[in-house]
Amino acid sequence: MPGAVKDLVLALDQGTTGSTALVVDRDLKVQGRGYATFEQHFPEPGWVEHEPEEIWTSAKAALAQALEGLDPARLAAMGITNQRETTFVLDADTFAPLHRAIVWQDRRTAGFCAAMKEQEAVVREATGLPLDPYFSATKLRWLKDHLPGKRLAFATVDTFVMHRLSGAYVTDASNASRTQLFDLAEGAWSGDLIRRFGVEDIRLPEIVSNSGICARVRGVAGLPDGLPIAGLAGDQQAALFGQGCFDEGQAKVTYGTGSFVLMNSGERIPRSRHGLLGTVAWEIGGQRTFALEGGAFVAGAMVQWLRDGLGLIRQAAESEALARSVPDNGGVSVIPALAGLGAPHWRPEARGAILGLTRGTTAAHIARAALEGIAHSQADILEAMVEDLGSPLTSLRVDGGASANDLLMQMQADLLGIPLHRPALLDTTALGAAMLAGLGVGLWTLTDLRRAYPLDRTFTPQGDPSRVQAARARWKEAVAGA
Repeated sequence: MPGAVKDLVLALDQGTTGSTALVVDRDLKVQGRGYATFEQHFPEPGWVEHEPEEIWTSAKAALAQALEGLDPARLAAMGITNQRETTFVLDADTFAPLHRAIVWQDRRTAGFCAAMKEQEAVVREATGLPLDPYFSATKLRWLKDHLPGKRLAFATVDTFVMHRLSGAYVTDASNASRTQLFDLAEGAWSGDLIRRFGVEDIRLPEIVSNSGICARVRGVAGLPDGLPIAGLAGDQQAALFGQGCFDEGQAKVTYGTGSFVLMNSGERIPRSRHGLLGTVAWEIGGQRTFALEGGAFVAGAMVQWLRDGLGLIRQAAESEALARSVPDNGGVSVIPALAGLGAPHWRPEARGAILGLTRGTTAAHIARAALEGIAHSQADILEAMVEDLGSPLTSLRVDGGASANDLLMQMQADLLGIPLHRPALLDTTALGAAMLAGLGVGLWTLTDLRRAYPLDRTFTPQGDPSRVQAARARWKEAVAGA
C-alpha cells in the first residue's frame, strides 16, 4: 500500500507558562492544537525557575493533544520555538539536567552584571545586547559557580527540547544571539565573550540554521521515528517569521502583558542609538537576517489594571466598548508606566500617571486614554527603530491578545500613519516555527509563504495628520512628566 501523503507540519511552542502544539496543513490551516501548563518556581524574591522534567512533560502532553484524530504518518516535518534566554545546565556526558532552569525573568545575577559594567561597551558591540540578568551568560556563570566539580553542558530551551526529541545537541542562530556568548558579525560563539563571562569549561551546542533538517525524532511516543526537525527559532523571531516580515523595514508588534516589537533590518547588523536590542532574526541558506527589538513593559496589562485595579470593567474585552462610548479622551492622558518605562526611554523608576483630569472626566475617558497610551508606547519604539535604521516603516503586523481590540488597532494605525495588518491566526509564534520547518523540507517556498499570509483585517490610517502630530506632542510632554 502506498504511504500516507506527508502534508502536515507539527510545531511546538515551548513558552514561559506552558507548551503549545500546532498542526497545520499546506495552506497553513490549523488541523490540530494542544496546550499544557507547568509550574513556576520562585525559591527566593526575584528568582524564577522551571523544572526541566515538568517542561518536557508539558511538551509531550501538548503534542499528543494536537495530534488527536490525525495520522502521524502525514507529518512532513516538525518545528520548535521557545522562550528565549532561559538557561539549562546538563551533565556534559549524559545530558541529564543538573539544576532547575533559570528563567529569563530571573534577576539573581544583577550584582554580577554591575561588576562587569566597565565591559558593557565591548559586550554590546559584539552581541547587540546590554549587560543585564535577562540574558543567558550571567545565568550560566551563576550555575557553574553553584555546581563545582561538575562537567557542564549549556542548553537553551530549544537545545533541551531538541535533545529529548532526537538526541541532537544543537541550538539555532536566533537563540544563540540571545545568550551574550554569540558574536553577531562572526555568526559564531565568541571565545572572547566566553572568557569574559568565565564559562570556558562549559560545553556549548552546535549552532544550526533556522530552517533545514538538523535532526530527526527518535524514540518519542506518538511521533514517527525519523520525522525531520527542520525549523528552530526563538519565540519573538518565530513570530516575526510567522507574520511574514521577510523584508527589511517590515515589523510586528506582539501585544501581550507587555509588548515585543521586532523590525527586520535585513543583512545589516543594527546599531541602536536608543537602547534597542540587535539580534539575529534567522539564518537560512547561510544568509543571516537581523532585527531590531524593543518592548514596553505594560501593554495588555494596562487593560487588566482597568479591570482589576480600578474596577472600570468586568472583562478585558469590555474596554473597547467603554472607550468607544466617548468621541475622544476629553483631554486625559494615561502613561502606562506601571512597571517603569521600557524602550526607548529606559526609565525603570518612572511611574504610571493619569493627567488632565477634570470634573467632566468619566471612566470612558480614562479607558480611551489608556488604550491610546498603549498605542503611543508602541509608536515611540517604532519611531526609534526607523531612526536607527534610517529607512521608513511601510506597514505593521500585529498579534497577541490585545490585538483583538479593533479600536486599539485603529488608534495604532492612525498614530503611525501606515496600514496595520492583523492575521486570522494569532498563534503566530507556533505558526512561524511550522513555516520554517515546512520551508526546510521543501513543503513550500518563501514565495508560497508570502502569498499565504492569513489576513483577518487591515486597519488603514484615518486620523487627521495635524491632530495626530499634536497628540504625539502632548504624549511626549506627558511622558517627560512621568
